[in-house]
Amino acid sequence: MTSSSTIYLIPSVLHENATETIPAYVKDAVGKCQVFFVENERTARRFLKSIWKEMVIDNYTWVLIDKTNNIATLSAFNKHLRENKTIGILSEAGCPGVADPGQLLTEAAHAAGATIKPLVGPSSILMALMASGMNGQQFQFVGYLPIDTSARIKAIKDLEAESAHKNCTQIFIETPYRNNQILETLIKHGKPTTKLCVAADITAATEFIQTKTLADWKKKLPDLHKRPVIFCLLAV
Repeated sequence: MTSSSTIYLIPSVLHENATETIPAYVKDAVGKCQVFFVENERTARRFLKSIWKEMVIDNYTWVLIDKTNNIATLSAFNKHLRENKTIGILSEAGCPGVADPGQLLTEAAHAAGATIKPLVGPSSILMALMASGMNGQQFQFVGYLPIDTSARIKAIKDLEAESAHKNCTQIFIETPYRNNQILETLIKHGKPTTKLCVAADITAATEFIQTKTLADWKKKLPDLHKRPVIFCLLAV
């Protein structure tokens, strides 16, 4: 299949009140789209209306990215590619394709020969790294650490060892209701000299970003329960 579609990767806000983080040219791209692939139609519609109040929602086709059924989502996406539609892909927060299911659609668009247009917007992963004071020349995002306690402890020790060996910043996330537990596990099983950046509520009024050694974090722990957090680790 060869498609002349243009695919816009549309960034979304990290916090619903931080619309100033979305560049003006994103609205222009939204206006060119005919179809939107989104993780949540209600929040996607609300976000787009917040940056373009004149948008007529019903003028567009909305397709839900089904995380449990990639085949169905890709089938719908390929249909619009064959029709040479202009398509927008949105994630719930941040940039599509970065720790996000939008990556599969972008891969399919490349296979079809479509034009891909990534748009500038907030990325919590990069913003946390920027603010961490850690190595921005060598870093890796490893996603979620294991849930199993023994596997999680091993993963932390492996990340520390690799970080120290390569002088590499390790970036990871956790389900918001387990943030406090992972911080406690890091302090208990990590090396006291290891540096940890906790970047919570990025771009929100309650934004909290601090880098300390694990020994210093042990003196006073922040409450991270149900807050979106990016963790950056650098072992020495």
